[in-house]
Amino acid sequence: MRKKTVRGSGGQAGSLSGLVVLAVFFAGGILLGQALAGHVPDGTGAELRRYLTDYLRLEDGGAERAGAAVSAVVIYFRYPLAAFLLAFTAAGAVLLPCVTVAYGCFLSFSVCCFTAAFGAEGALLALAVLGVRCLATMPCYFLLAASAWRMSAARLPIGRGRRTAPAACGRGWWLLCGAAALVLLAGVCLELVLPPRLTELALRHILN
Repeated sequence: MRKKTVRGSGGQAGSLSGLVVLAVFFAGGILLGQALAGHVPDGTGAELRRYLTDYLRLEDGGAERAGAAVSAVVIYFRYPLAAFLLAFTAAGAVLLPCVTVAYGCFLSFSVCCFTAAFGAEGALLALAVLGVRCLATMPCYFLLAASAWRMSAARLPIGRGRRTAPAACGRGWWLLCGAAALVLLAGVCLELVLPPRLTELALRHILN
């Protein structure tokens, strides 16, 4: 009984330290995204501005809604799903930090593109477009990734070519995955309603 308690507290400490380390990788990705944005051609900002201006003139048809729903599901679930899948392989010990860097990089790059196209007010537009998405996906990703990283690391060979006992997918893990899925699905539903309205308001404020 005592062994089990020590193991559990060690797992929690491992997840917490993993969360901190992954946050550092995420910050590195943000810096990388900013550096890459500095090498984007000047015409990219104008293209984004033109695209978002045309966005105001789009008619809201059924086909567009279906495409937007599919796109939202992919955008919301891609990083958390990657963390979930990598939990079951030793490769996740290496790939999860890479995924975290990519997450921070693409997010930072997107925000920089908005500011390049619209100046300081582009940050407001980025918040309108990405705010709801980040509120839903970031906590889900990091909570899943921290636990998944610990589970992946437990599958790595140690010592004389032996492996540690893989971290069990206990009830807590599956509850976390279920809660994350519900939060992400709620985020997808909000994505189809709230960000388009906020984006429209932000664009009209910026362009008028």
